[in-house]
Amino acid sequence: MSKKLFIGVAWPYANGSLHLGHIAGCYLPADIFARFHRLIGNDVLMVSGSDEHGTPITITAEREKTTPQTIVDRYNKEHTENMRAFGISFDLFTRTTTKNHTTTVQEIFTTLYNKNYIYEKSIEQYYCITCQRFLPDRYIEGTCPHCHDEDARGDQCDTCGKLLDPTELVAIRCKLCGSTPEKQITNHLFFTLSKFEKKLLTWLKDKKQWKSNVIKFTNNWLKNGLHDRAITRDIEWGVKVPIPGYEQKRIYVWFDAVIGYLSASKQWAQDNHTPEKWQEWWENPTAKHYYFLAKDNIPFHSIIWPAILMGYNEHLNLPYDIPANEYLCLSGEQFSKSRCVAIWVPDILKQYDPDAIRYYLSINMPENKDANWTWTDFIAKNNDELVGAYGNFIHRVITFTHKNFNIIPSPNALTEMDKEAHTKISQTLIQVHDALNHCNFKKGLRSVMTLAQYGNYYFDQMQPWQLVKEDKDRCATVLHTCLQIVQALAVAMTPYLPFSSKKIWHLLGFTKDIQSWQDATIPLKVGSKLDKPNPLFKKLELEECIMQEDPFGKLDLRVAEITDVQPHPNADKLYVIEINLGPLGKRTIVAGMRPHYLAEELTGKHIVVILNLKPAKIRGIESKGMLLAATDATGIVSLLNPKNSQPGAEVYIEGIPREPVPELDFNEFLQITITIDPRQQAVYNNKPLQTKTNKVYSDKPVSAGAKIS
Repeated sequence: MSKKLFIGVAWPYANGSLHLGHIAGCYLPADIFARFHRLIGNDVLMVSGSDEHGTPITITAEREKTTPQTIVDRYNKEHTENMRAFGISFDLFTRTTTKNHTTTVQEIFTTLYNKNYIYEKSIEQYYCITCQRFLPDRYIEGTCPHCHDEDARGDQCDTCGKLLDPTELVAIRCKLCGSTPEKQITNHLFFTLSKFEKKLLTWLKDKKQWKSNVIKFTNNWLKNGLHDRAITRDIEWGVKVPIPGYEQKRIYVWFDAVIGYLSASKQWAQDNHTPEKWQEWWENPTAKHYYFLAKDNIPFHSIIWPAILMGYNEHLNLPYDIPANEYLCLSGEQFSKSRCVAIWVPDILKQYDPDAIRYYLSINMPENKDANWTWTDFIAKNNDELVGAYGNFIHRVITFTHKNFNIIPSPNALTEMDKEAHTKISQTLIQVHDALNHCNFKKGLRSVMTLAQYGNYYFDQMQPWQLVKEDKDRCATVLHTCLQIVQALAVAMTPYLPFSSKKIWHLLGFTKDIQSWQDATIPLKVGSKLDKPNPLFKKLELEECIMQEDPFGKLDLRVAEITDVQPHPNADKLYVIEINLGPLGKRTIVAGMRPHYLAEELTGKHIVVILNLKPAKIRGIESKGMLLAATDATGIVSLLNPKNSQPGAEVYIEGIPREPVPELDFNEFLQITITIDPRQQAVYNNKPLQTKTNKVYSDKPVSAGAKIS
């Protein structure tokens, strides 16, 4: 009997491009799961959309000097196109700026308020004197009290994953101007999360199907007791608060975004001219709800969203499972929009077949621990497994059959090994079915690949190239068996590789697309004409990798504070400079700044240095790094000025992933041309150098085009 499955997938912020961490973390596993359940006959509703409210959007808009609406329109369009190109099969990918979503959020807010689950409270909140505004949590940065990372946000530390209150941060600063904000009294509305603690503990007792990381993350939240959370914030962009007196505030995005699962379901029903149909998934107690997300999002789905639903309407379904993934890393560092550590989806889709990317992300999925994307492993897995084992088997079988029979041949009497091949097909389909049903995506894919490897073994053992000369009837049976393996592979691989599976299916002579899991074993159409196939996948070369196209990513550029300046004892134009790199410690560098800056002018300055340059002895003193300065045609020399960015902060270009090499030769650095633009910004290929808090400028006025070295 068909089952109802609701699949909610985390909503990406519409403030930048998607990266592969997003895809591996939630969109690909959700799609594999949805495609599988549709194949086995279940009624699936999978929704998500762009998260378009909150400070990530306003911060991007302010940085680009445009409106939040312009930002979200741009990235919703891009995200929607990327999801489609990647084959993520949403029933609806929407956005949180729709009228439907606003209505749903305000209705739930009002209901909770009327039930006394929302109350007013006066609190101290940080106010920036320079910017003349109260600062929402993401406008505040500082040092995490748990792991001591110096770039923690006011709501969460990306390094350790802890959710934070801005008051917990040490050495706080305004993200916009870098100054230290002060506390002032303001009124906000709070959600009584604490009232749901006992209900949540009872509800969580039977969640045996949850991953251990989800249980652990949830229990860590609960062990110290739940605390009420502010549900409004001082911001002009977002869903308006439907309570008099709060016209200048907006509903907090943590409350707004999770309600998107319900509002999107209602939107889908309306779009399909069945406005009440969403109830079949939400008010039907036999329907199961699955939520796909990365681990930093767990408590919002295992605690906060269930609490909202409990308070709003006890008849709505709560999450059945939350198969959250760990992180995908790039050379050991977590993918991150804010730190620009990423392989961007729009870029990689321009260069690679989506099924090749889906394969590597699936076989390397961070299901139970962080996984690492490396280009060498991506190339190896593509060439050795996807092309060499899977694609090769399918191509050689169909090519050989086309060449020698031109049709799907009729089988004759089966040998023991033929029967073994059929058993392998049946066993594989059972294994993959069980793995996917339990969200074990890597295990399922390995089972499919094992069948492909067996297919190659069977083909080699049977030697059809000899049989076609000696016993064509026996050859026909062998090839028919091989084609049945191909057929099973096409169906079993459909959740993982939908594009190539469709091609394989039509190569076998089927006119309709794959409809169900049972298609894996339906009789092949004997006598159906076979077309000569083209290779399904192509081999890749390492030098093609998009990561290697831009040498800027090799640089380890950091902000440093000059703490001491002394004349070089053996050179009139050189200083010996001590620099502080915050958590990275202190270093000594030698720089030719004496003709251009007085020692007292340099002391205390924040500058940009390259740390991974090969150390060099300059007039007897080792320099472990090099400061960056611009020189224009008139001879003016100016340091780069990262404003008041913190010592040790990374300097990067948005859109170019940072992959610093351990040691960079000076001649390699000279190949990277950084200049000053007319706005006095430091730019590379017309893109500004920046830290998380500031752009990088010339310290003195210099002519546009001044080169930096």
